[in-house]
Order: sequence, then structure tokens, then C-alpha cells
Amino acid sequence: MTVLELRGVNRVHGTGDNAVNALVDTDLKVAAGELVAIMGPSGSGKSTLLNLAGGLDAPTSGDVLVEGTVLASLNKKQLARLRRRSVGYVFQDYNLIPSLTAAENAALPLELDGVAAGRARAMAVDALAEVGLDAHQGDRFPDELSGGQSQRVAIARALIGERRLVLADEPTGALDSATGEEVLKLLRRRVDAGAAGLLVTHDARHAGWADRVVFLRDGRVVDSSAPLADADSLLEGAQ
Repeated sequence: MTVLELRGVNRVHGTGDNAVNALVDTDLKVAAGELVAIMGPSGSGKSTLLNLAGGLDAPTSGDVLVEGTVLASLNKKQLARLRRRSVGYVFQDYNLIPSLTAAENAALPLELDGVAAGRARAMAVDALAEVGLDAHQGDRFPDELSGGQSQRVAIARALIGERRLVLADEPTGALDSATGEEVLKLLRRRVDAGAAGLLVTHDARHAGWADRVVFLRDGRVVDSSAPLADADSLLEGAQ
């Protein structure tokens, strides 16, 4: 089953001489149980693609569909509901709310969606346990957690409930290699359980966790399902 689909998507920032083609005629499908890595140089359109996939931005033309629903057909309230229920985000900088505990951060999407606080808290504790954090760590605030623990909280928040699409933007960029591997294992496990995953990364080792790799350059897909041995030539200038 296709969870995410981009059909002929273009995204232009600015107008006239200042126009920048962030994405050009982009087609992409990601199925349930599939992890797709997006690679490319800085400015190639990776983050733009991720923002469009999650409904944080809208295409200039073309359609973005999540579980068959065209995002442009939804009003603001409906789009916010879809993001809370179906889409999970894992950001490089965690985006945790400092005044909330780890468990409260993880429970937040559920509470915003109307789930009773007690039930949301219990589900958050379970989600934290799934990523290797116990109840004591769940009671800590973000500034009391290590980088790896904070990223685990962010993953728990992204996966809590019935999220069918997981979007990860350089989720290991601020972590040491060992912790980064653990984060990728968690994402891989969730995808293997039936979610669709989109991973933006500049590291071919991390892309090795994916089922398929899509390479972007200047807003265009230049290769797909390429052997990772070709990544260096395709990503020339990415660092």
C-alpha cells in the first residue's frame, strides 16, 4: 500500500528573477514497510521535499498525497488533524518543549488530538520504553537528558499512536556514531512494523539502512534505487 505519493510536484520560492526552483517535476512513492533515503548536496531540495511530504509546506504545482488523501484538498483544521494522527517527524535538533518532561513531550500529539491526559501519559510511557527510556527518564526535562536520550524522546513522540508516515530530517546529525546507529535501528524497526519512512541524510552509511535511495540535485531526482557505491559521484559537493 502506498502511504506517501508526490505527483509532478514543483516548488518555487520567490518570483521573477528571484525565483528558485526548490523541486522540479518530482514523482515519488513510499509504501508501507518501506524506508526511503533522500540524499543530495546542500540546496538540492531534500528538506523542501520532506516539508511537502508532511504538509508543512504546499507545492506550487502537482499533488502530495498521504494515504490517498490530496493534502491540498484539506482545510487547515483537517491538515493539522492528519499531521497529528498520521505523520511523525524526527528533527535533527529534537524540537522538544523545554518546560515539559520527556513523557509530556511524547504525549503531546495525543493530548492535542483530544486523548485523555491519563491515557496519553500511559501511551507515552510505553512509547518511551520502546525506545529504551524508563519511567524515571520520562520524568526528566529536556535539559536533564543527553543528546541521545533527547533524540529518543523525539522518536517516541513521532511514533506514538497510529502514525503511518515517519519523516526524519538528518536525525543522527548531532549524535555520536554509536547513538546514531541506535536511532536508525529504531526507525528501521518502526518501518518494518508497517510504517512508511522517509529519511533525509548526507551519509551513505545511514542510507544503507534504507530499502531505496533517491538522489536529488538542483531540485531534480537524478537517480533512484542506485547502488550506494555510486553515492560519492552523485553527491559531489554535498559536504
